[in-house]
Order: sequence, then C-alpha cells, then structure tokens
Amino acid sequence: MLTTQDECLALLEQLRWQGIPKCPYCESCHSISMKRESRYHCGTCFTSYSVTVGTLFHKTHIELPKWFQAICIVMNDSKSVSVRKLAARIDVNKNTAAYMLTRIHDSFQKEPSFLKQLYKAIETDIPQVDK
Repeated sequence: MLTTQDECLALLEQLRWQGIPKCPYCESCHSISMKRESRYHCGTCFTSYSVTVGTLFHKTHIELPKWFQAICIVMNDSKSVSVRKLAARIDVNKNTAAYMLTRIHDSFQKEPSFLKQLYKAIETDIPQVDK
C-alpha cells in the first residue's frame, strides 16, 4: 500500500496524465511544476492546479493514503461497508468516513473506469495504465 502523500500523487499523475501534466481548465500541456506545493502552473491560462482537480479527491483535506485505503476497503468488501467500520479501519471520525463513502460511491457512478484503474494500481503499487 502506498504510504506517503507524494507516492500517491505520483501514482495519480501517472494514471491521469501518463507523466505529462495536463491543465484541467484549458487542457494545455505547457505547465511548470511547483514542487513545494505539489501543484502545477499552466503557462497558457495561468491557473494553478494539482492532479486531484476533477477527481473525488478534489478540495478535500484528507490525505491521499487514507483515501486509497478507503477505496481498497470499499472495493474489497463484498457487502456494503458501514461508516463506523470504515472510520475505525482508516482512523478518521465517522463524519469524515461518511463524507468519503459518499464521494467514493458518487465516483462509482461518474467515473467507474478511473476508480477501477486506481484500485488495480493501488493493489499492486505499480501504476497500471489502460489505453
């Protein structure tokens, strides 16, 4: 399992962009890395963005390793995982777990292929890119 925020960001970048950052606002590939903030600055539309923009992780303060753990728990559980069970397993409060479950379930509806691809990569710890 991926354990650091940087490892998780690197995996997301590989899955979403195949290593070449692409602005989610104008789709330009002309970006400068802002490593200190784990963000990029687009040279075309002049916005800053991270790999989480447009995903279930966007605008959350929960570390990506916890998100990845939650995704694995939800995907591996044959029955619906309860909020309290998820909260206990990833060490968050029940409100945070409920929020995460909602976003994961919404993501199943909106972008199932990305979630399945991410789960597969998390399970193997090796970026898997389906083309």
